[in-house]
Amino acid sequence: MTNRHENRPAMLQDRRDFLKRAAAAPFAATAAAAGAPAATAPAEDAMPTVPLGSARISRLVLGSNTINGGSHLSRFVDFQMREYFTDDRILETLQRASARGITAWQASGDNHEHWQRFKRAGGAMHFLSLASAAPSCPFTPEEAARMGFLGLAHHGEVTDQLFKAGRLDEAREYLKRVRDAGLCTGLSTHMPAVVERVEEQGWDIDFYMTCIYERHRSREELARLLGRVPIPVGEVYLEEDPPRMFEAIRATRKTCLAFKILAAGRLCQSAAQVAQAFERAFRGIKPSDAVIVGIFPRWSDQIAEDADLVKKHGRAEAR
Repeated sequence: MTNRHENRPAMLQDRRDFLKRAAAAPFAATAAAAGAPAATAPAEDAMPTVPLGSARISRLVLGSNTINGGSHLSRFVDFQMREYFTDDRILETLQRASARGITAWQASGDNHEHWQRFKRAGGAMHFLSLASAAPSCPFTPEEAARMGFLGLAHHGEVTDQLFKAGRLDEAREYLKRVRDAGLCTGLSTHMPAVVERVEEQGWDIDFYMTCIYERHRSREELARLLGRVPIPVGEVYLEEDPPRMFEAIRATRKTCLAFKILAAGRLCQSAAQVAQAFERAFRGIKPSDAVIVGIFPRWSDQIAEDADLVKKHGRAEAR
């Protein structure tokens, strides 16, 4: 999330109050499974959870695009995010997220090194990563299993490229390796048509990561759809997209982790707009689903803000 400047003095005071509470709350020293967090919040204020494979995770999953400096807004925002998220700030972010009841981090690349540091500091959080068969992927499914990941999802950008090229079975073959490694097995996509195809074919997976915006349409696709090509071409978010993905999400029994519910920061111009986006997301997904949200807490305590919104709108029991 980005650019939440409304009522900044009050937000800064909220942040100071939150940090005092977080400092007073001890982290769990042990967990039921490797990397799995123990519950510390009172039951009446607990973060709602959903099933993911053999585990349960919070309905709010911490995203990683902002931490990695990928704003999907502009390269100038990317620079700000990279400047802000030093190694120490990443550790602090994970600790504050854990203190607020967030029990899973969806990340990619070498983020697992930050997760390992967080665990060495006494933290406990599930780790989900994006991956593919590409040589650039920094680990194999077998290595991910040895490092204690909860699961791997086939990278959404690669998934959609394969789908458009008629080669989606390559993703299926990779996910067989993920399953054989004993990991929770997922598929990420930005396209409802991919979910529909995989459901028709009955793939052996545990979950989907579902972007509610099909943001990577080509110039030609946009011209056919809109009759023109808007600027910028690479990051076009259409209001008609979320209902289509929500329909695909509700049509599958598998757990879905919905992401970009704030349109990569485009719906963060006010606290009311953010709240409306969260409320819409939880109306659109199933009770057994969760949301992945990136945070950029430079000007406000977005972890606390998002956790409160999920507790408000996401308390429905998982099926």
